[in-house]
Amino acid sequence: MADINLKEVTLIIGVVAACYWNSLFCGFVFDDVSAILDNKDVHPSTPLKTLFQNDFWGTPMSEERSHKSYRPLTVLTFRLNYWFSELKPMSYHLLNMIFHAVVTGVVGRAELLSSIFFLAAFLSFTKSKGPDNSIVWTPIALTVFLVAVATLCKEQGITVVGICCVYEVFIAQGYTLPLLCTTAGQFLRRKGSIPFSMLQTLIKLIALMFSTLLLVVIRVQVIQSQLPVFTRFDNPAAVSPTPTRQLTFNYLLPVNAWLLLNPSELCCDWTMGTIPLIESFLDIRNLATFIFFCFLGALGVFGVRYPGNSSKTVLMALCLMALPFIPASNLFFPVGFVVAERVLYVPSMGFCILVAHGWQKISNKSVLKKLSWVCLSMVILTHALKTLHRNWDWESEYTLFMSALKVNKNNAKLWNNVGHALENEKNFERALKYFLQATHVQPDDIGAHMNVGRTYKNLNRTKAAEESYMTAKSLMPQIIPGKKYAARIAPNHLNVYINLANLIRANESRLEEADQLYRQAISMRPDFKQAYISRGELLLKMNKPVKAKEAYLKALELDKNNADLWYNLAIVHIELKEPNEALKNFNHALELNPKHKLALFNSAILMQESGEVKLRPEARKRLLSYVNEEPLDANGYFNLGMLAMDDKKDTEAEMWMKKAIKLQADFRSALFNLALLYSQTAKELMALPILEELLRYHPDHIKGLILKGDILMNQKKDILGAKKCFEKILEMDPSNVQGKHNLCVVYFEEKDLLKAERCLVETLALAPHEEYIQRHLSIVRDKISSSSFVEQPVFPAGKTSGIEGDKIPTENEKEIKSKPRPTQIIKTSDNKSQLKSNKQLGKNTDKETPHKTTKEIKEIEKKRVAALKRLEEIERILNGE
Repeated sequence: MADINLKEVTLIIGVVAACYWNSLFCGFVFDDVSAILDNKDVHPSTPLKTLFQNDFWGTPMSEERSHKSYRPLTVLTFRLNYWFSELKPMSYHLLNMIFHAVVTGVVGRAELLSSIFFLAAFLSFTKSKGPDNSIVWTPIALTVFLVAVATLCKEQGITVVGICCVYEVFIAQGYTLPLLCTTAGQFLRRKGSIPFSMLQTLIKLIALMFSTLLLVVIRVQVIQSQLPVFTRFDNPAAVSPTPTRQLTFNYLLPVNAWLLLNPSELCCDWTMGTIPLIESFLDIRNLATFIFFCFLGALGVFGVRYPGNSSKTVLMALCLMALPFIPASNLFFPVGFVVAERVLYVPSMGFCILVAHGWQKISNKSVLKKLSWVCLSMVILTHALKTLHRNWDWESEYTLFMSALKVNKNNAKLWNNVGHALENEKNFERALKYFLQATHVQPDDIGAHMNVGRTYKNLNRTKAAEESYMTAKSLMPQIIPGKKYAARIAPNHLNVYINLANLIRANESRLEEADQLYRQAISMRPDFKQAYISRGELLLKMNKPVKAKEAYLKALELDKNNADLWYNLAIVHIELKEPNEALKNFNHALELNPKHKLALFNSAILMQESGEVKLRPEARKRLLSYVNEEPLDANGYFNLGMLAMDDKKDTEAEMWMKKAIKLQADFRSALFNLALLYSQTAKELMALPILEELLRYHPDHIKGLILKGDILMNQKKDILGAKKCFEKILEMDPSNVQGKHNLCVVYFEEKDLLKAERCLVETLALAPHEEYIQRHLSIVRDKISSSSFVEQPVFPAGKTSGIEGDKIPTENEKEIKSKPRPTQIIKTSDNKSQLKSNKQLGKNTDKETPHKTTKEIKEIEKKRVAALKRLEEIERILNGE
């Protein structure tokens, strides 16, 4: 192995940095979204062992929808990135650049890591030859280990074994093909024995191949002997008949070779109709295939036939080009793409060796030496500038897919992905144009029609959305008895049933129809977890909580480690009036995901609503965790304030309420309860401006009007202001007893006894069983009939709304918001054709519930006794005593 000096290392690092520095400013695009942003295995909260049970995209290897790409070590490096910087893309791109920067897309790290261990395994194997052709087993053992590591980064790592075999036979032992044939012929004719060096080589290669075979067996066991399911949209040639399939696959080889030779027109996605199928032997493109194989064959013959350094260099270059490409060649099994530029990373090493070798041959000739240097400089400069420019294409999904459309306009997936990028920016009108174009380019693309339907829905064009979903549904293959449905359709396409059902269930008269669609999806794919989740949500809406529970339990059988499912099941138990079971399921969700925001919030509210004092500390702890995760959600601070009020921590309650109001100025319940808190702590005048704000945003807030009227009457002595409050209550609710009674008090304070009498009669008609109203009416009537009128208030001055103990204590009630509701499950949203997206939604409702502590009850009793004494005094005055 040639020595590498510091200058060469510095030059290489400098060139890489110059070509890829701008990639640091790119985001997560294309496959990065699925492999990193949507991959739970990247998050530290996911158990480490799960990385070795799931595929590269975070899907369990046991599931049929799994891609079967097993690369746990690559995912582990993503996880390390997350540990350092969470989901900030710069650190991911920086690590890629350190490794080399195969592509600006972060998922290209799989090729990078695999290539590093690929080369390490090969270099280790080159040291397995000892003196006198003896075998050194330590490098061979290390080679096997490094091959396993390379394969755990990406599957093509295992092909280094083939390169080691070629190296051992043709380079280390110096054999040529004619010499091998001669030796083999002599042995078969029994005219000679196998040379010792060849025996040593055979032993070495058998050991290496046996170890490799063991790795292959383990790899097959990991994927459970199942190949991934791809559709005709991913790789049209794979499902084409003979000879179209063979002609097209063979033509793809010169296409890839041309990308190595002339990488001027690069495209991030080569699926669907990117390269038209070759359906005839007369297709002119077959000529390119013929020329490619002739050239490749000539180089191969030169490499194995002739001795010398030149032939050995060519042979190793060809091996590096061809063998690592075999897994992506479609020759042994179909793959999920037509062409993928990143799989050319290792082959490009061989290509560079071949180019460098040819350049060296030319530059050794004195006539062409200067010209060869000029050409080499131009190639390096132009390719460096092309790389730098290409990096900017990967800045965002929109720029990436728009650059791809400049190269290929026949790929419906590219039109779809530009639409997705615009959709993520809420630019639905422009997105619709690209989705529609995708349906024109590929009329039978189910995903494109689904995208059109979803965009129509976002534009509130429900009828058009349903028509698009129905078109997509009509393109689904029919169920054939005895034939597995999933083998003929992409799993994501089944989301058309989910999306259509979600659309039509907005119409209450079509709930059964929506349920039928969910059941149809489940019948096609019994392990379709999302269908069970969506059906459970619908069954709750149909007031069938028992069946909803069954649906969620079925989903949990498929995915017991899904915190969202345990959360949804908890909501079902709330609907079934089983709060203890609900709390257990909330707790299970939090065990799986301690930062599950909805579970934190709703379980805390459930604990608070239970009234159990022992649960309050845990409820507070969970609400604090919630506000840490959602610092801009006023509901968290409000409920912390309510807990503090329950614990009589007035200062803390005031702080939380103010934080809630600061975040949401019109927060109805926070405004009222802060005003109530002030009124209960002898700060009635501080409550008035809060009530003014409350009534400015919510002029129909009856409790706020009552409390304001009470403060105006008893603290400010503003009879007119209080009267306006009570009159407004009766405008909104003429049957409101408390407002009516308080207005009667105002009439008496205005010394209009007759009006007060009529008012109390009307109030008594509304609440004939309220004893305090009857007693007050008697007092007023006695006063009217008495000739000795004394200007004294009939009712105790402490409270406007009646004698404490006899009244309904409305003004002391708290408004509770954010109680968990059965409808607040984690919903299914319309799914993009290539992506699964679950939206977590949560709403809060106002609920007013009476709540009094023992201390409050004692205070009320004291006021009641004082009020009774005052009433006796008033009655004596009225009776002329």
